[in-house]
Amino acid sequence: MLQNLHVKNLALINEVDIELKPGLNILTGETGAGKSIIIGSVNLALGARYNADILRKDAESGFVELSFYVKNSRQIARLKELEAIPEEGMIVLSRKFMEGRSVSRINGETVTVGKLKQAAEILIDIHGQHEHQSLLYKKNHLMILDAFAKEETRIIKDKLKPAYEQYRSCQLKLKGDNKGEEERRREAALIQYEIDEIKTAQLDPGEDDAIEEQYRRMVNSKKISERVAEAYSYTSDAPEQNASDLLSHAIRSLKDCAGDDQMADDLCKQLVEVDGLLNDLNRALSEYEKSLEFSPEEFYEIESRLNLINHLKSKYGNTVEIILSYCEGQEQRLEELNHYEQHLEHLKQEYENAKDELQIHTDHLTRVRREKSSQLSAVIEQGLQDLNFADVRFQIEVRELPEFTKAGRDEVEFMVSLNPGETLKSLGEIASGGELSRIMLAIKTVLADKDDTETLIFDEIDTGISGRTAQKVSEKMAVLAADHQVICITHLAQIAAMADAHYLIEKTVQDNATRTDIYLLNESESIRELARILGGAEITESVLNNAAEMKELAAKCK
Repeated sequence: MLQNLHVKNLALINEVDIELKPGLNILTGETGAGKSIIIGSVNLALGARYNADILRKDAESGFVELSFYVKNSRQIARLKELEAIPEEGMIVLSRKFMEGRSVSRINGETVTVGKLKQAAEILIDIHGQHEHQSLLYKKNHLMILDAFAKEETRIIKDKLKPAYEQYRSCQLKLKGDNKGEEERRREAALIQYEIDEIKTAQLDPGEDDAIEEQYRRMVNSKKISERVAEAYSYTSDAPEQNASDLLSHAIRSLKDCAGDDQMADDLCKQLVEVDGLLNDLNRALSEYEKSLEFSPEEFYEIESRLNLINHLKSKYGNTVEIILSYCEGQEQRLEELNHYEQHLEHLKQEYENAKDELQIHTDHLTRVRREKSSQLSAVIEQGLQDLNFADVRFQIEVRELPEFTKAGRDEVEFMVSLNPGETLKSLGEIASGGELSRIMLAIKTVLADKDDTETLIFDEIDTGISGRTAQKVSEKMAVLAADHQVICITHLAQIAAMADAHYLIEKTVQDNATRTDIYLLNESESIRELARILGGAEITESVLNNAAEMKELAAKCK
């Protein structure tokens, strides 16, 4: 549930902080008061594209924050998959806007806008005043049907996805290998050249790292050799004083008194151990110095070998292992070209097997969609009747496409007849904007029971309706709000009267500056706002009584 909305320095908003409630939250206000700014701010917090013009004049930055309380276990599991883990049940989405850029955060941790959007889709569903236009596109009809049937379709789609990928892979291989003899001959010649070039080099796995290390040591050998010789001189070979000679003197000195005192004896033994370690070190230094000696011929060989390996890397891969793997693949490809007819027959068989496997899953998916389309048609039709489409007929057609797609092999289209005697036609042919809006509300109501999303926002869902139809819409919103948090911006009194929490969006001018504020209304203030919607500029006693009666009737409907 969306508990809090905090907006600062966006458009006409200086700073607002709204505590939202469960059930039906209604936002009303006069035209131009800034209702669209509120929804725009929410959309920005959920990852919508940001334009610097939205910043309030003279403000260096803007800010939007949405605080959600999450208790649905499936929502929590999906959020955890995004590593967006609620803290004590709370998850906070925020964006800060500066000139030309924005910073997104989830629970204070900076995230990408993409991740913010993914989290938002789990938490909230916004139906904007133009979203109903999406019903004009058939691809969205398929998405709606699958959302309704997701418990059944999800399992099939999990199997269909790898089957489709295998089918497409086989299809592309078969298409790509359908070559003429001359083209095959040229490809085989090129592959043979590459194989010969790699095999002639006689590469060993890990050789590149060893050769590079040896080359670096050779390049730096003079400097290293001088330092090693100097170290050896200090420890063993200096003509006057070196660590080995001085240590021998020290041992002889302590031996003279070691028999007289236990501490002297212990120290003498430690010096003997140190002398042994120093001798081991001297031998290691001497051997290391000798290993640094090499001839110009050796250096040339190492350098040439390294150049060869780097040349092969530039053509075939970044490591010797990748080069050798590439060579193996090319040998296999050459074998396929040398036995082309058998290879082509094998590809055809693979393709047919993949096609048969995919056909099984698409047929299964089609059967489920056809079955569920009848159920969804019936509940949407009932929902439309509830929204004052008295003689509506609604039908979902599932048709077969000529080719497979990653979503199956079905095309889905919503067909409707809004008046008696009319034939069923596609939505785009007969539905107006207001009718589409009500159809979308009916669909959202149906899908809400199938969806884990707890918070739904409707921005002017009442476009193009009034009277009895508006009353029907308000009743549908109340039903929806019984199980969900619903936030609705409206200009109709019938819908506003149903509010469990009623907010007024108000624009004021102070010190030559315009600002938008939001207030939670009490019962009497809500009635007065309803009266304003009903009566306009002049609010008479009868209008107030009418508004109060509307509130009473709405309460009885809940």
